[in-house]
Amino acid sequence: MKSALVRLLGFPATVIHGDTLVLDRWLWLKKRLPKPAAGKMLLDVGCGTGAFVLGAAKLGFDAYGVSWDERNQNMAQERAKICKVDAKFDVLDVRRLDSRTDFAGKFDALVCTENIEHILDDAKLMRDMAACLKPGGALYLTSPNQDYRPMTKDDVGPFPPIENGGHVRKGYSAGRLRELCVQAGLQAEEISFCSGFLSQKTTALLRVMARVNHPVAWVATLPLRVLPPVLDGAVTSALKWPGFSICLVARKPA
Repeated sequence: MKSALVRLLGFPATVIHGDTLVLDRWLWLKKRLPKPAAGKMLLDVGCGTGAFVLGAAKLGFDAYGVSWDERNQNMAQERAKICKVDAKFDVLDVRRLDSRTDFAGKFDALVCTENIEHILDDAKLMRDMAACLKPGGALYLTSPNQDYRPMTKDDVGPFPPIENGGHVRKGYSAGRLRELCVQAGLQAEEISFCSGFLSQKTTALLRVMARVNHPVAWVATLPLRVLPPVLDGAVTSALKWPGFSICLVARKPA
């Protein structure tokens, strides 16, 4: 279904084939990435199937993605060909990001979305990502908000401190992100939130229905996907509902 959608719709399919939270993060990121992008280098740490790498490449970045899963990286390469973008992918356990000495001081922008909550030594990952940035470069990071309201029972926990592919912690507070930035030599410029009430409820419905049949669930919730980008800000604010993800922009001093 994923590849078929990409062939049909191109890049947009990569940010809508899953739950609504992916599109939320892409819209947050796209709004903040530096412009113009031509000539700038971007690295996505823990890129999954490469949606944001492809999006960045389409914006003009020299975009590179790393992830531990070879199957996902192969899918990302296939999508890059379908979308006709020049994006590069490599298999790498992000816990060993420091082993890529060729990345040191190389990137203008570094993206890490919904990944750091899987890593026990988050301080090391932050230091390693900071080391990949050029002076003046920026980190764009999202992770579950420590104060989110569970969408489904899977979000309740527990979160055992075992790196087995799941979350090792519920999420992050603004204070903890600032602390990690200080330890990594980064300056936190902005902390915000994304994925509000409407997006969370749509994703919750999708996940519950997907336990029976994922394609049917995706089609059934498709009409609801137009609502979060348009109305979620106002509705979430009115309800004082916590965003599901906390979002950080941090810069390496020039």
